[in-house]
Amino acid sequence: MHPEVVREQPGICPECGMNLIPVQEGRRANHGKQGPDKHAGHNTTAFLQKFWVSLLLTIPVVALNFSSWTFPGSQYAPFALGTIVFFYGGWVFIKGATRELKSRLPGMMTLIAIAISTAYAYSVFSTFFGGETLFWELTTLITVMLLGHWLEMRSVSSAQGALKELSKLLPDTAELSDGKIVPIAELKIGDIVSVRPGGRIPADGVVSEGQAEVNESMITGESAPVSKKPNSEVIAGTVNGDGFLKITVTKIGEATFLSGVMRLVAEAQASKSRLQILSDRAAFYLTLIAVSGGIITFTAWMLVNGDLGFAVGRLVAVLVIACPHALGLAVPLVASISTTLAARNGFLVKQRIALESARSVDVILFDKTGTLTKGEYGVTDIWAIGAVDEKEVLRLAAAVDARSEHFISKAIVQRANEKKIRLSSVNNFERIAGRGVKGVLDGREILVGGEAMLEYAKAALPGDLKNKLADEGSKGKTVIYVLEGSTVLGAIALADLIREESREAVAALKKLNIKTAMITGDSENVAKWVSGELGIDEYFARVLPQEKSAKVKLLQERGLRVGMVGDGINDAPALTQADLGIAIGAGTNVAIESAGIILMKNDPRDIVKIIRLSKLTYSKMIQNLFWATGYNVVAMPLAAGVLAGQGILLQPAVAALLMSLSTVIVALNAILLKKKHL
Repeated sequence: MHPEVVREQPGICPECGMNLIPVQEGRRANHGKQGPDKHAGHNTTAFLQKFWVSLLLTIPVVALNFSSWTFPGSQYAPFALGTIVFFYGGWVFIKGATRELKSRLPGMMTLIAIAISTAYAYSVFSTFFGGETLFWELTTLITVMLLGHWLEMRSVSSAQGALKELSKLLPDTAELSDGKIVPIAELKIGDIVSVRPGGRIPADGVVSEGQAEVNESMITGESAPVSKKPNSEVIAGTVNGDGFLKITVTKIGEATFLSGVMRLVAEAQASKSRLQILSDRAAFYLTLIAVSGGIITFTAWMLVNGDLGFAVGRLVAVLVIACPHALGLAVPLVASISTTLAARNGFLVKQRIALESARSVDVILFDKTGTLTKGEYGVTDIWAIGAVDEKEVLRLAAAVDARSEHFISKAIVQRANEKKIRLSSVNNFERIAGRGVKGVLDGREILVGGEAMLEYAKAALPGDLKNKLADEGSKGKTVIYVLEGSTVLGAIALADLIREESREAVAALKKLNIKTAMITGDSENVAKWVSGELGIDEYFARVLPQEKSAKVKLLQERGLRVGMVGDGINDAPALTQADLGIAIGAGTNVAIESAGIILMKNDPRDIVKIIRLSKLTYSKMIQNLFWATGYNVVAMPLAAGVLAGQGILLQPAVAALLMSLSTVIVALNAILLKKKHL
C-alpha cells in the first residue's frame, strides 16, 4: 500500500500499520519510486564552504561584466572563474539531478541542473565563437542557490533534532552500587546502580533504596517533580533531584522507554502526511511544467527576435523561478517541528496522518477503565451512624482490613493512610469466606464486609441509610459495612475512581465543539453514573472486547469522524478502526502499536493539546504551500519575458534570489510553530 516506506528490519508500516514485506536487494534502491534524498551526501558545513568560495569567485566575474576594465586575457577570465564555480559549486546540483532522473522523479535538482548546464554550455560556446556570455548570471545563480540550499538544510537539521536531543538525555556512564563506573552499554538487567543528586538515571528500573524527587519533564512533559521511593519505577534519561537513589536495572538498550520514544519519533519523521504527499506530487508536476514552459519560452523568443543569448537567458530564468525548493520544504519542515513539539508536550506522533486527522474529529470515544478512571478502587463516601464519626468508621475498618490482601481492603487502608490515621493492632483476625473480615480491636469485635456480612451478623440498617446506600449501589458503587457485633457503625462506598483530569478534558473538548462518548464493559448503572459525573454525551455499556470496534463503526456510520482513546489489548481493533487512534502510554504494547498517537502519561487533557497542535500544524502547512507556490504565479510570466516590451525583465540571478527568498520565508514561518503553546 505504501511502497515508499523502506526499512532495514521487519516491522510495521508507519503509514497503514500493515506488516512490511521483504524486498529484493536489487530493487531496494528504486523500490516504490521513492524519491531520492536531495541532501544525500551533503552536510551544512560543506555547503557553506562552497557558498563562500563561489561568492569570492563571483565578485570579479560580475565586476568584469559591468566595468570597462581590461587586462591581457581579460576576455577569458569570466570563462575561467565561471568554470571553477560551475564544477566546484554547481556540480552538487548535477549529481542531485542524476539521482532524481535515475529514480524517474525529476524535481528541483533537475531544474537547477538544466538551468546552470544550459547557461554554462551557451557561455562557453559564446566565449570561443562570439556572442554575449551568461557567466555573471551563472556564477550569481549558483552562489544564491548554494546559500538557499544551505539555509534549507540548516532549518531542516535544526527542526529534526528531536532524536539527537533524546539521545543526549542518557548519561555516558553509570555508577554501580560498589562504586565502579561503567559505560551504560555494559549494564545488565539486575545490576544495581547508584544515582547521586542531580545525576541522570542510566536505565529503566525500580528504586531499591532511597527517596527523591525526579524530574521527568523531558520524557513525560509533566513539569512537577515526581516522588520516587522503594518499588517506584524510574525512566532512563530523567534527572534525580536532591536525594540519593539505588536502582535495580529492569530494562536496557532497545527495551527502555526512551528507546521506544526514539523509535516512535523516527517513525513519525519517516511517515508522510496527506499534505506532504500532495506537495511532493505538486513538486513533480511543477518540474514538468517548468521544463515545458522553459522550452516554449526559448522557442518563442527565438522565433520573435532570433537572439540566442536573450532566449537562453529567459529559459534559465524560467527554470530557476520554477524550482520547487520552497514547495519541497513547505510541509516536511512543519511536520518535523510539530513532531518535536508534540514530544515536548507529553505525547508522541507515530503517524503524521494521525496528527493531521485530529483537527477534524467530531467525537472522542473514551475507553472507561484506565482512561477516564484510574482503573483502581478508591473510597468515594463514608457514612457514620450513632455516636461514632466518619473518621472513626474509617479507622476501625482500615485497622481490620490491614491484614487482608483483597483489593477493596487495600483501598480502604490507603484512604486511612492518606488521612494520616494511626491504625491500632488487631487480635484474632479472621477471614469470613464470601462475607468479609473480622477482628478484635481495643476489646471490641469489629466486622467489615459487604451485604452478606449484615446477614452473617443478623444486623439491620436504619431506613434512611438503607435508601441512600441503595441509591449508591445503583451507581455501580461497592458498599462495605462496618459493624461492632450486630450493630452497624457505618458504611463505606468504593468505586473505580474518576480522574479529575477527565473532567477538565471533557469540558475542554466541549468548548472545541467536539462530542464525547464512553465505551465500557461495566453495567448500565456504572456507565450511566460515570458519564453523568463527567458530562459525557453518549455511552455504550456492557460492551464485550470484540464488540468495541463495532461501536466505532456505528459512530462512523452516522457520518462522524471518530477519535478513539484506549489502553488495553482489547482496544487495539477499535484504535485501528477509528479515524484517529490514541493510546495511553502506560497501556499495552499492542494498543500502542495500533494507535497513531501515544500519550506518554495517563492524562486525557493531552487529547485537547493534540487537537490544538493538529489545527496549528495544518494552518502552517497551508500557509507554507501558499508561499511556496504563490510567487510562481507572478514570477514565471515575468521570467518568461511577457513584459519585456515594457522593459521589465527578470534576470536569472534575480529569479534565483526570489526563489531562495521564498524558501527562507517558508522556513521562518515553519519555525514560528516552535513558539506556540498548547
